[in-house]
Amino acid sequence: MIQNNTNIREPRITLVGAGPGDAELITLKGIKALQTADVVLYDALVNDEILDFAPADAVKVYVGKRSGDHSFSQDNINRLMVDYALNYGHVVRLKGGDPFVFGRGHEELEFAAEHQIPTQVVPGISSSIGVPGLQGIPVTHRGVSESFWVITGTTSDGKISADLYDAAKTNATIVVLMGIHKLAKIAEIFKNEGKGQLPVAVIQSGTTVNEKVVVGVADTIVALAAEQSITSPALIVLGEVVALHPTFKLVKEVYEVVAKG
Repeated sequence: MIQNNTNIREPRITLVGAGPGDAELITLKGIKALQTADVVLYDALVNDEILDFAPADAVKVYVGKRSGDHSFSQDNINRLMVDYALNYGHVVRLKGGDPFVFGRGHEELEFAAEHQIPTQVVPGISSSIGVPGLQGIPVTHRGVSESFWVITGTTSDGKISADLYDAAKTNATIVVLMGIHKLAKIAEIFKNEGKGQLPVAVIQSGTTVNEKVVVGVADTIVALAAEQSITSPALIVLGEVVALHPTFKLVKEVYEVVAKG
């Protein structure tokens, strides 16, 4: 249980999307929320530089939440969030990307509501759109892609999402989050639909200094990602829009030469 603070303010919670990684991609409204925070609960994928926007005397608590590293369970995070709000005042729950794109943000709102704590949401730039965009890959493009899917690569029971099988049958752009460890299976799903030459990009640590980008096709992307030692956090983009990436033309030429033997 959090120790009582003698200067308790009115409890409230603000869910803030921190964006995809670059500290400058947080919104102005997100910064304003942080500037009034008494407590900040932040995830692993949040850039530490963003914490500088909070007051120097604000309590800053790391709560994990990275693929393969769940230092705190969601239940523990919910309880910490409420306890800090009741004992300190304004809690900013700082989450990577957008709180409602595989961020379990609504679960946190529900828990706060159960304890009659007012909440607010500040959306963030989702990596599913921002990261490809900064690489020159639009998720939609006139005459190429009329829609896009954002799909988790691994469901809560550790399996491939059934939506991927449906998505592979469409001409839409497919963005897969938290799927790098299932890249081979994902590529296989598309190859089974006759899309072995479908353009694919894998982007690790997008928008940060550690960013790595691999561009290929479904037939080659697994080997290319392995060559570059791509690991999480990374997202996968599958679709004809990937061909708009500046390096794809060269990749395609190399692939065609190898295919001809």
